[in-house]
Amino acid sequence: MNTAAARSRAYDSPKRTSAAAQTGRRILQATEDLFMEGPLADVTLSAVAARAGVTVQTVIRRFGDRASLIGACSAAAMDRVGSERNAAPPGDVPAAVDNLLEHYETTGALALKMLAEEETSSVLAEITEGGRQLHREWCERVFAPFLTDDFLPDGVERKRRFAQFVALCDVYTWKLLRLDAGLSRDQVAHCLLEMLEPFVRRP
Repeated sequence: MNTAAARSRAYDSPKRTSAAAQTGRRILQATEDLFMEGPLADVTLSAVAARAGVTVQTVIRRFGDRASLIGACSAAAMDRVGSERNAAPPGDVPAAVDNLLEHYETTGALALKMLAEEETSSVLAEITEGGRQLHREWCERVFAPFLTDDFLPDGVERKRRFAQFVALCDVYTWKLLRLDAGLSRDQVAHCLLEMLEPFVRRP
């Protein structure tokens, strides 16, 4: 084997790997962008390929059929959301609110759109259920110090208090304050801290 040719192939391999990864990310971003612009039915393999600047065969070779592509797009979004949300430290309510709003400011519109269409697609229904579970896990982790028996007032059940945390931090609460009421991000943060304060104040 020609030594120079072998070195060239070894050098080209990382470049090919990097290019393939970039293509994959471009396809996933095109899928997400198309969904934000219209109904899920419009997110076809040909539409994604055209938006990503690749062929349909490239999309299929990289992700498989349409359902697999949407699933991969969802998994990538969930990984991104999970990584962002996990940055919030337990017990630090201002930091938790800031973390929550950073997430909603960037992905709230996408979450609301998926929730609006979840009844039209089993794929979306599975994605939104995963999102609900992630949100509940986040609330349970960041508000854990306020859900202990020695913190809760007499007569307050952990289940009820946990449900209150989940509701106050829900994306629909953000929508009511940020989008419907037109409050600024700082105003929304102030509102959430005011609403959460009675539940994180030691009795």
